[in-house]
Amino acid sequence: MSPVKLLIAQGGGPTAVINQSLVGAVLAARAFPNLQAVYGARHGVRGVLHEDFVDLTGEDINHLERVAATPASALGSTRDKPDEAYCLQMLEVIKAHGITHFLYIGGNDSSDTVRILMEQAARSGHELAGLHIPKTIDNDLMGNDHTPGFPSAAKFVAQAFAGADLYNAALPGVYVAVVMGRHAGFLTAASALARQGVDDGPHLIYLPERALDIDRFLADVKAVHERLGRCVVAVSEGVHDTSGVPLISQLAQRRGAGVERDAHGNVQLSGTGALADLLCEEIKARLGIKRVRGDTFGYLQRSFLGCVSDVDAREARDVGAVAVRLALKHGATGSVAVRRDSTVPGYVSEYALQPLEAVAAKTRVMEDAFINAAGNDVTPAFVDYLRPLLGSALPQAERLRGRAVAKRLKPQE
Repeated sequence: MSPVKLLIAQGGGPTAVINQSLVGAVLAARAFPNLQAVYGARHGVRGVLHEDFVDLTGEDINHLERVAATPASALGSTRDKPDEAYCLQMLEVIKAHGITHFLYIGGNDSSDTVRILMEQAARSGHELAGLHIPKTIDNDLMGNDHTPGFPSAAKFVAQAFAGADLYNAALPGVYVAVVMGRHAGFLTAASALARQGVDDGPHLIYLPERALDIDRFLADVKAVHERLGRCVVAVSEGVHDTSGVPLISQLAQRRGAGVERDAHGNVQLSGTGALADLLCEEIKARLGIKRVRGDTFGYLQRSFLGCVSDVDAREARDVGAVAVRLALKHGATGSVAVRRDSTVPGYVSEYALQPLEAVAAKTRVMEDAFINAAGNDVTPAFVDYLRPLLGSALPQAERLRGRAVAKRLKPQE
């Protein structure tokens, strides 16, 4: 058997379970007698470029298990999006260190990096197996039922909205929270799992899969507020009008303000808190509601300590181990996918290998069956889809049940 040198990196936004994938891969690799070394690249592909490696070959198992249970990227991450020139430099480093297998844990940009790198390796005649291990809280990878990292982030969103709804019921008003999701609304939709009763919030949910008109938004908020005396709203950062213009740009222009842009030139949607503030200002100014509050779920749900789905942790570990077995045993190249086995009762996951081209630079969005006809809520089908992914039951809130005491100084209403 040929000697194996394995290089692992983590890319993109950290999650609560990305280290499970790392540890799953490291431990699975140790089962192969021809393993020479397992290296971790610090800060993703940037670490590969700069030969910034850490040797994980002999790392203590107990310590690895503690790392696995810790949120965020233990190796560090990067937002670099390598082109062909970048990958060619990476390949020179890989050759110099005798790397035979490369695993990259990340989202669709990371899968595209593996694709480009494998094309470069093939052209140069260097034998290299490259596997993409799925990870993203956005749940937007093609070919996957769901992606590791999403269930834990969804669990956080559901519990955060449950708490915000209890607060809103105690001190009524309008509460607006903007949740990550530029193109896919899965994470915002997860707020629906906060509901325990028919009048529980969020009362309105807006997703980037549907165009949103600000006048319709305000009419929806007004209707709920008049009915319940309060309103809790979940909004995806990527909501836009019918022409595709982000709502944040539209509102900022209306109020004579500019918008921030990220390093790639994209409009900064949720990181600044601007969208929540602008929506709250619209509600106050145009509906005359005084008690209006807004929040932005930016980094909060990415790697919140102590709010991890046990299903998510298990599957994240599995995809790391599966990737190693596919690469080391079969010399495979591609992207590991998480699938749902619908042929058996209950929830059962399985894993498959799909071509990198099926994932790279593509974005999955929510299915139409998951969004209600009005475009301001999810359907029961989405709740059924998400509930088993959250693992153990969400905390249940209790309400007082005492009957109202009859008034003596004022006539009964």
